[in-house]
Amino acid sequence: LMVAITVILAAVIGSFVLGLGNSVQQTAPNANFQFDFDSGTVTATHTGGDTISDTETVDLFVAGSSETTVSTGMSAGDEISTSSYSQGDRIAVVWTSENEETSQTLAETTAP
Repeated sequence: LMVAITVILAAVIGSFVLGLGNSVQQTAPNANFQFDFDSGTVTATHTGGDTISDTETVDLFVAGSSETTVSTGMSAGDEISTSSYSQGDRIAVVWTSENEETSQTLAETTAP
């Protein structure tokens, strides 16, 4: 029993010493976004769900374009927009963790 406790304790301490504990805690927020297209501009509005902290980034990414709009932190009602898209482009809202080790697409659509 003592050996088992020692092994488990060593594994937990080792994971935090090696930095694995920090990456486990970096989970993507559960946030909802709505896309609006108007006069050549696409706007993604955070409509609900988790607030994204100021230490995390949110990118409005247009596939095939070199332009990406970046915002740090978002809460319900906040918007991010870009005017660089074409019909049929894939448009996505991509979240990146504070340590930039984790990213995830939170919402995506195709431009009309």
